Amino acid sequence: MRQFLLALGLLLWLALPARAQDAYTAALPGLTGSFGDIATSVEQLGALGDPRALPLLRALQEGKLQKSADGRLLLPGPVDAATGQPAEAAGAETVRLNNRVRQALRGALGRLQLVSPDAAERATAADAIFRSRSAEDVPLLQAAIAREADAGVKARMELALAAAQLVAPDESAKRDAIARLGAAGTVEARALLIEARAANPSMVTAIDVSIATIDRALSIRRAAETLFQGLSLGSVLLLAALGLAVTFGVMGVINMAHGEFVMLGAYATFMVQEACRGIPWLAPWSLPLSVPAAFLVAAAAGAVLERGLIRHLYGRPLETLLMTFGVGMILQQAVRTIFGAQNREVTSPAWMQGTLMLPGGIAVTQNRLWIIVFGIAVLLLVIAAIRFTRFGLEMRAVVQNRRIAATMGIRTGRVDALTFAFGSGIAGMAGVALSQIDNVSPNLGTGYIIDSFMVVVFGGVGSLAGTLVGALTLGVVNKVLEPYAGAVLAKVFVLVAIMLFIQRRPRGLFALKGRAAES
Repeated sequence: MRQFLLALGLLLWLALPARAQDAYTAALPGLTGSFGDIATSVEQLGALGDPRALPLLRALQEGKLQKSADGRLLLPGPVDAATGQPAEAAGAETVRLNNRVRQALRGALGRLQLVSPDAAERATAADAIFRSRSAEDVPLLQAAIAREADAGVKARMELALAAAQLVAPDESAKRDAIARLGAAGTVEARALLIEARAANPSMVTAIDVSIATIDRALSIRRAAETLFQGLSLGSVLLLAALGLAVTFGVMGVINMAHGEFVMLGAYATFMVQEACRGIPWLAPWSLPLSVPAAFLVAAAAGAVLERGLIRHLYGRPLETLLMTFGVGMILQQAVRTIFGAQNREVTSPAWMQGTLMLPGGIAVTQNRLWIIVFGIAVLLLVIAAIRFTRFGLEMRAVVQNRRIAATMGIRTGRVDALTFAFGSGIAGMAGVALSQIDNVSPNLGTGYIIDSFMVVVFGGVGSLAGTLVGALTLGVVNKVLEPYAGAVLAKVFVLVAIMLFIQRRPRGLFALKGRAAES
């Protein structure tokens, strides 16, 4: 590829008029002089549009351009920069740079890269010209914009053109640039306008109007990003609280080991990833495979806990709380013994990595976006399981009236075990999601247990709709308060607000009605 580009550059050079070729050769001696001479020569080479200048300036930027004892410039090879012929590099010295030369290089390389066939390189060139801001770039940018087909690159070129016109002597072009920078709505455009304010006293009003336009756009963008972060946190709380909504809201069991079931799901994700690592075709599917694996691991642990201990403590909430708290500590220590106390890394798949730019310049991380989708999907599956399956029908019958359900042939003990296992399995699925945004460690679930109880109590004990609304509300409120109060105080404010709310509505936002609420 590099040989092809060099050959293409040579052909273009041969097609240049002799005057352009002479200008290139005439600019070379300055690169062997002082830093001021080097910067001047760099600017001249960038303005020529000569394809030979691009490898020369790149070699200079990378510290690979050398000057021989007789004053010739040598490219890597070594090759004479003027003739393109092989040369002797004995005794040659590297051409040194300073900040002024580096700044000139950024602008010159940007100008030369505007004609590159690579769209990413053209976009980089436009950004470099935007930072250098020279009125000499206006004709070059106008020509580049006229032939640009990529909409995203064209927008960045237009922003660079506005920055160049802002330092040009043409008053009408300046006013047009001010308006376009205001419409861009970026932090960089705002900083550029503030800088131009002092140099253009006659245009202060127009600049202030554009700055106000940018401020409005940025405030809307910040609000949208805060809302997304709140929904992201809310989806995490939803996943962590859904299992608790079943075990606590439906069964009335205060399970303080719920966070440890979340942790078991995260470690199950780690184990599946490790198992798939040696199978290349299976490795990309390790995260989807972790979802059923985490559910089964946590559900099995929940079933063992319910059959072994909890079934003897129904109707005794204080004893249940103390017992499950102890079980949680045992699970944490067991995991430390097996996996060690250090954090375990779970790698996100390629389709969950990176940042997605939404319209309006709103940046959202893809892993958080997928967690929101996953949280909604899990909620829908839980609703479907409770509403449209025989297990869900039997669970609701036992919750409403255990004795009558038993007389109708429903094995209430089996339903209790399956319900607790189901809630624990959902907690394990939450661990899969948390492994993508948090450290997988024995303490993973500890930070979410209190928030999960707050979500369930605030939304209404036993109400899945309340769990959804409560999780999203707490997530958004937390993120709105964090910039003003900090993460810790924001949680304190939310806790106090929930306590005051529960004083007025003890059964939460969505109170259950009927026998389930009266029992």
